[in-house]
Amino acid sequence: MKINLISDTVTKPTPEMLQAMFASEVGDDVFKHDPTINKLEAKVAAMFGKEAALFFPSGTMANQTAIKLHTQPGEQLICDKYAHIFNYEGGGVSFNSGVSCRLVDGHRGMMTAKQVEEAINPPDFYHSPLTTLVSIENTTNKGGGACWDFEELKRIKAVCNAHNLKYHLDGARLWNALVAKGETTKQYGDLFDTISVCLSKGLGCPVGSVLVGSNLDIQRAIRVRKLFGGGMRQAGYLAGAAIYALDNNIERLQEDHTKAKEIGEVLTNLDFVKSVEPIETNIIIFAIDETKITQEEFLEKLLKNNIEIIGMGQGKLRIVTHLDYTDSMHNSFLSILKHL
Repeated sequence: MKINLISDTVTKPTPEMLQAMFASEVGDDVFKHDPTINKLEAKVAAMFGKEAALFFPSGTMANQTAIKLHTQPGEQLICDKYAHIFNYEGGGVSFNSGVSCRLVDGHRGMMTAKQVEEAINPPDFYHSPLTTLVSIENTTNKGGGACWDFEELKRIKAVCNAHNLKYHLDGARLWNALVAKGETTKQYGDLFDTISVCLSKGLGCPVGSVLVGSNLDIQRAIRVRKLFGGGMRQAGYLAGAAIYALDNNIERLQEDHTKAKEIGEVLTNLDFVKSVEPIETNIIIFAIDETKITQEEFLEKLLKNNIEIIGMGQGKLRIVTHLDYTDSMHNSFLSILKHL
């Protein structure tokens, strides 16, 4: 039995999801003639209380499109130093939009309203880039699946309003945060100008993300998506998977969170594990004592037991629980860890 815990992107469609995909009515979405894509976009927009939504082949493209909407070349956005848009989107902020990132030294990928305010460049000081956007990531990937305090997000919104800044949410794992914190999509829709949500992580779809915003922003986003090469034809098969996932796979994320915490408890009791970061959702980041076992040796031992996780360098490793990580896999993994 192979156990793949490198990411929640490794999932495959369930038989029920495949059935929903095969049953989807499709058309040409480039002409906005795909009824299932249209249904998905309307559904997600309504969930967040937004005017419109747009389907994308990837979360990176959705985020990069949002940045393009809210900025002009030479301007600057504010994000945490751990932000996905800075670390893991191939330098797209500068390549696609000609924009720089002002990095904030937050805690586990989360910055405060005070830090955001301090990072804003004076708008009349033309020697520095004009600050026009604040970008948030919830949950934080590099921060170990940490969830933002919603009250802090509201305080950052107040800063954005005071300084005429746009506010974008990279909600790649927002579904996990909603389940963990008991929050709603509408709360987030009321707060942010644009939000990207991923369908191919915790919800188990094979492909796709959705960007929500105002009618004007989404009309402009269609043009940017075309420019980025993101227009797809009979994409309704993918939308069928997404609609099924939204209807069936959100609440079950709690199972992933519970398993992650149980893995964390076992890791904490291993003598060669130096530390385990707090676990709120489905991501476990831990550090090993390389005087006792090196990262390479530990990963190799797991591979010999058909278990794959990911190394992050500097003695840190990451485990991500997901839809395809079954109870039997979980019990087997815990047993192997205890007897490693």
